[in-house]
Amino acid sequence: MSLTEQAIVLAAGFGAGVLTSTVGVASLLSFPVLVALGIPPVVANASNTVGLIPAGLSGSYGYQEELRAYPRVTATVLVTCAVGAAGGAALLLSLDPRVFEAVVPWLILFTCLLVGAQPWISRWLRRQHDAAQPPQPRTSMSPATTLFAALTGVYGGYFGAGSGVMMVAVLALGLDIDLRIVNGLKTLAVLAGNLVAGAIFIAVAPLHWPAIELLAAGSLIGGYIGARVGRHLPPTLFRVLIVIAGALAAVLLF
Repeated sequence: MSLTEQAIVLAAGFGAGVLTSTVGVASLLSFPVLVALGIPPVVANASNTVGLIPAGLSGSYGYQEELRAYPRVTATVLVTCAVGAAGGAALLLSLDPRVFEAVVPWLILFTCLLVGAQPWISRWLRRQHDAAQPPQPRTSMSPATTLFAALTGVYGGYFGAGSGVMMVAVLALGLDIDLRIVNGLKTLAVLAGNLVAGAIFIAVAPLHWPAIELLAAGSLIGGYIGARVGRHLPPTLFRVLIVIAGALAAVLLF
């Protein structure tokens, strides 16, 4: 890579790191940059996953207070997404990359709708309960929420673009906790997926190490800065940004 190309990849890593810790569509910035530089798509996808691991590490460190709020939820998200990502990475290496092309944009659009409508959906669900026996706040993951978190992990290991948006939708609908904490959990979920999938890719997949090193350097800083920003985003603004980012991601994938 030329000096200019190196600077572009480094900047893409920084931007992707910020997005990892905020709205969760990091791969839609960094992955196209790698492909535009002539790296084959499958190699670019695997290299992008490995290169963004530092973003998840620094972002999760920035959200450490939020991640300590509900230890059991944090542990469940970590395990389910790690296991799911292992399956997703195996799919990437064994299936035609075009398998999910038709469904992924629609899936991201649907999850954007869920994130945007979550306050109304939650209020409707609460009204279905007996007013004399109001439900207790949901602060642990139900089997259904755990299943969908694992499926999101599978998708994250397979492709990853928009997986953060999907995880926000799953956790916001399945738990009655602050969106700031959901954002921290989403960042941890992305980290878990990237770690497991990245380890598999390092072992068996062709990688572009110069690009990985530049992405890693940029995303390490961007992930922490993104967490500092994400911790102070008002819930309504965060939800709006998630919907906009997810809709843009779907349009680009279309």
